[in-house]
Amino acid sequence: MFKGYFYLLFVLFLVKGNDVIAQDSVLVFRTLDSAKRLPADTGKVKWLIEKGKSLGRYFDKQGAENPFFQEAILLSQRIKYAYGLFNAYNEAGSAKRNKSEYLLAADYHQKAVKYAEEARNDLWLCIALNNTGVDYRRMDDQLEKAFDYHFRALQLAEKINDVRNICVAINSIGNINLSTEKYAEAINHFEKALELEKQSKNNLGVAINLGNIGYAYQGLKRLDLAIEYYKKSLAVNQQLNNSIGLAICYNSLGSAYQEKKDYAQALEYLNKALEVNGNVDDKVHVAESYLNIAKLWSLQGKHEEARKYFMQSINLSQSWRFKYLLMEGYKALAKDYKASGDFKRSMEAMEKSLVYKDSLISEQSSLAWAQTQAIYDVDRKDNQIKSLEHDKQLGELRTKRNVVYTLSMAGFLVMLIIGGFFYIRHRNLETNKQTLQLELRSLRAQMNPHFIFNSLSSIHRFIWSNNQEEASDYLTKFSRLMRMILDNTQYTFISLNKELESLRLYLDLEKLRCNDVFEYQINVEDDINEEEVMIPPMIIQPYVENAIWHGLVHKSGKGMLDIAVTLKGKTLTCTVTDNGIGRKKAIEIKEKKGQTHRSMGMKVTEGRIDLIRKINNTKEADVTIIDLEDETGKALGTKVTLILPVEFIF
Repeated sequence: MFKGYFYLLFVLFLVKGNDVIAQDSVLVFRTLDSAKRLPADTGKVKWLIEKGKSLGRYFDKQGAENPFFQEAILLSQRIKYAYGLFNAYNEAGSAKRNKSEYLLAADYHQKAVKYAEEARNDLWLCIALNNTGVDYRRMDDQLEKAFDYHFRALQLAEKINDVRNICVAINSIGNINLSTEKYAEAINHFEKALELEKQSKNNLGVAINLGNIGYAYQGLKRLDLAIEYYKKSLAVNQQLNNSIGLAICYNSLGSAYQEKKDYAQALEYLNKALEVNGNVDDKVHVAESYLNIAKLWSLQGKHEEARKYFMQSINLSQSWRFKYLLMEGYKALAKDYKASGDFKRSMEAMEKSLVYKDSLISEQSSLAWAQTQAIYDVDRKDNQIKSLEHDKQLGELRTKRNVVYTLSMAGFLVMLIIGGFFYIRHRNLETNKQTLQLELRSLRAQMNPHFIFNSLSSIHRFIWSNNQEEASDYLTKFSRLMRMILDNTQYTFISLNKELESLRLYLDLEKLRCNDVFEYQINVEDDINEEEVMIPPMIIQPYVENAIWHGLVHKSGKGMLDIAVTLKGKTLTCTVTDNGIGRKKAIEIKEKKGQTHRSMGMKVTEGRIDLIRKINNTKEADVTIIDLEDETGKALGTKVTLILPVEFIF
C-alpha cells in the first residue's frame, strides 16, 4: 500500500500542475468559440494546447473529451506541424492517465512517440517514451512493456545528456523493481537517481527517491534503515512544506513502526498523517489514514477504537464513492469482527466487501472496453481527417491545374516566338563555350604528364641522395599525391579543401626533398567553407612550384612560403608570397645554367586562366606578379596574386 504513496508523489512530480480557474459551461465554450477568430497557424496550436491543459478539470468532471486537444491535433495535421502533434498527443495522454484511463493514455503517448521519431527530436522522444512507460507501469500486467519504454528513454537521455529524463527513467525502473520485489536492484536505481537529483538541486526529486529507498529496505525487512530513509525524506518535505509528501512519509513511518510492533510510535505518525491530510484537497488520503489507524487498533485487540475509525473511513469513502477503499475497509472490518468472535457481523462486512469488489471488476471491464472503443474511434477519426484533407488537396490541385492549363496555352505562342529567338542565340553561345571548354580540358590534361615528369625527376634525385628507408617513405607519399592529382584533374571544378589537401601533400614532399630549406603556412579566411567553394584543380600548384624552385632553394638561410586564401562574393583571391631571391636573380641563375625555356606549368596555367575568363565572360580572372624589394632595391622575394571566379555546391 505504501509503495502507492511514493508512486503518487512521483507522478505528481512528473506532471506539471496547472492553475485551474473557476469554470462553468458558458465560460469554457466562449473560450473555445474565441479560437475561431485566431489565424490557423502554429501560434493557435500552442494556444489550444495551453487552454486544454488549464480547462482540463472541467471536461474531466463532465466526462467529455477535451475539444481543445482535439482541435490542436486537427490543426497540426492540416498545417503539418510536428511539434503541435507531439505536444497535443502527449498532453492528451497525460490527461487520460490522470483519469486512470491507462489504455487510452498509452495510445496517445505512443502517437507522441511516433511524431517525435518522425521529427527526429531526441528530447521529445525521451519525454514521450517515459510517459508511455508510466502508463504501462500503472497496468500491473504490463511491467515488461513499461521497463522497455523506460530503458529506451534512459539510453536516449544519456546520449543527449538530459538529466531530467535520466532521473525519471531511472526512478521508474526502480519502481518496476519494487513492484516485482527486486528490492536490491530497486535500491541501486533509486540511489543513482538520488545522486543526480542532488546534483540538479531538485529537492522534490531527492525526497521521492529517499522515500523509495526506504520502501525497498522495508521490503527487505531492514526496518531501521527504512525508518532512517523515511525520516530523511520527511525532513526534505518539511523544508518544501509539501503536504502530500508529508502525509506519505508519516504513513510510511507508521507502517514501518507497525511492522516493528512499536504501536505507540506507529499511531503517533498515522495521526500526524491524518492531520496533514486535512490540508489536502483529495479526501482519499483522509479516508486511507482513518483505515490505517483502524487496522493498527485492531492489531492491538482494541476493537471499539478500531471500529470507530473503520466507520469514519467507510462513511467518508461512501460520500466520495471511493470503491476501492470501501472494499478494503469492509474487508478489514470483517477481519476485526472475526477476531472478536462476532462471526455474523464479520460475514455481513465480508459480503459488502465482495459487492464492492465485483463492482470494481465490472467497472474495470467496462472502462477497458470503453477505452478500446475510444482508441478505435480516435484512429478512425484520424484516418477520416487524413482522407478529407487528401480530397481537399486533390480538389485544390485540379483547380490550379485548370488555371495553369489555360494560362499555359495563352502564353505558349508568345513563349514559342521568344524561345525561338533565344534558342538560336543560345545555340551559338553554347557552341562557342563548348569549344573553349575543350581547349581548357586539353590544357588541364597537359598538367598531369608535366607534373608527373617533374615529380619523377625529384624522386630520382632523392633516391640517389638519401637512404632507402627515407626514399621509400617519399615514394609512398608521392603515390598518394599522384592518386589525388589523377582523381582531381578529372573534374572541371573540385572543392577548395581537396585542392589545399593536395597542395599540402606536395609541399611536404618538396620540403622533404629540399632538406627542410623552407617552411610554409596556408591561411584560409575563417568565414570560408572549404567544402562548398569549388575551384579549378591544380590551379595554385604551378605558382607554388615556381616559388620553391626559382626563389627559395637558392636562398641562403631559411625560406618562408606563405599562401593566403580569401573570398569576396563569388571571387576567390589566393596570394602566394615567398622570401626567396626574386625573379631577377632567378633569371640570372637560369641563364648561367643555359636554361632559357619558359616553365611548362606556368604557361599551361596562364592559358587555363585565360580560358576561364572567356568561359565565365568576366575580367576578374587574373594573375599579377610583384617583385618585393626593400628601400634600397634589394630583392625580398616575390608575391603572386591569383584571382578566380568560383562555384558553390549549394
